[in-house]
Parts: sequence; structure tokens; C-alpha cells
Amino acid sequence: MKKILTLFVALASMTAVMAQDSTKTAAEPKKKRDWSKVKLTNRPNDHFMLQLGYNSWSQIPDTINTKGLPRTFNVYFMFDLPFKSDPRFSVGIGVGVGSDNMYFDKMEIDITGRRGNTLGFRNLADTNHFKKYKLNTTFAEAPIELRFVSNPENTNRSWKFAVGGKVGTMLSAHVKGKTLQSRTGNTINAYTMKEKSKRYFNGTRLSLTARAGYGALGIFASYQVNAFVKEGFGPDVRPFQIGLSLSGL
Repeated sequence: MKKILTLFVALASMTAVMAQDSTKTAAEPKKKRDWSKVKLTNRPNDHFMLQLGYNSWSQIPDTINTKGLPRTFNVYFMFDLPFKSDPRFSVGIGVGVGSDNMYFDKMEIDITGRRGNTLGFRNLADTNHFKKYKLNTTFAEAPIELRFVSNPENTNRSWKFAVGGKVGTMLSAHVKGKTLQSRTGNTINAYTMKEKSKRYFNGTRLSLTARAGYGALGIFASYQVNAFVKEGFGPDVRPFQIGLSLSGL
């Protein structure tokens, strides 16, 4: 009985001591890291960024037939400006070029206005058409981002997030058709047709952007908030892109 009582007293004493230590530890405030003293000498600042992804249009009419895998390709050179008080946050600004392709099925786009005063989309399923047909637009762009990295000292091993926007000016727009076929699919002439004109497109592009990733690899999304085609000259479609992003240097 005495042994049991002694053991009980010993366990109770140990529990009381542990509880006091635990209370003391919990009461002590956790020290916050002073992010302003982080060294950024060798930090890669995502100066160079490549983006490859899927391109599409929202609000596209049922009368426009697309096919294939529309693609977007962007190249940017960026400056990274960390916040002095907390270098986990920074502002990225830069310049670059964005190129988008849309592919169409048995259609013709009147990009030059030969058939009227609007950007007409003509269905050629019952007549001669090109086997491959695409619209390409290219913009010079200036992106700006608010960035966050979980480890500002080594962004190559860090989670990264960014939101922002970009403004672009159209450099070129053209349609390209390859291999003229009859309505039954027989080849009429294996040649390439190309027409260029910017007359029906808005010369300025305003887009919202977002990125997320780990290290150099991530994903991106972009959505054009203003009209792609000038008001009254064609469908009110809004291009958007999603894909992979590679950044570093």
C-alpha cells in the first residue's frame, strides 16, 4: 500500500511540474522573424519568364467552329522590386511579347474586309475550304505583378504566388490557311494562303493575370477584360489562357 501511495505521489508531482513548464512555455510569446534583415544577395528574382498554354475565347457564338489545340506563347523580361520591410512580397514589372493562335474548322475569317465592313466568320462546310486554318495575334506587353514567396532567400525552393495585370499593344494579326480541299475532303491545291490586317481588332489589350508554383515551375492564367474585336465589327469574345510557366534567373 505504501509503495502504491509513494508511486502515486511521485506521478502527481511530475505531472504538476510538467504542467507548470507547459504553462510557462505557452505564456511566452513566440518571437517573430525580422524579415527586413533577410539577405537577398544570391536570390533568383524571376527576371526571365516563359509561358506556354491553352488559348480560348469566352462568349464565343455557336456559329464559330473551332478545333485542334489553340496555343499561347509568352516571353517576358521582368524586374523584381522586393519590399524592404518584408521581402517575401515584391512588385514585378517587365516587358515582353505574347502570341496567340486559334484554329477553326471549315471556316473563313474576313480579316481584310473583302466581303463587308465587319469581321465575318463564314462557314465553308458545304464548299471549298482549307484543311488547316488559324488566326494569329501578337502583342507587345507590359506585365505588372504583386508577388509573394514563402522563402525569399532561396526562391528556387519556395512557393510562389502572383496576381496582377498586363497591358498590350497589337503588333500583328493574320489568318493562315493550308491545303485547299473540296467539300468532300479531296485536295484541290496544296498551297498556303496568308492575309494580314488589324483593322477589326482592338489595338490595346487589358488582361488580368495570376500565377502559382514552386521553384521555377508553375501555372498561369490570363483573361482579357476589354473586347478583342472592336465594338460593332464582330462578336464580343474575350480571350483567356491557362498553362505552364517557367521562371528564373
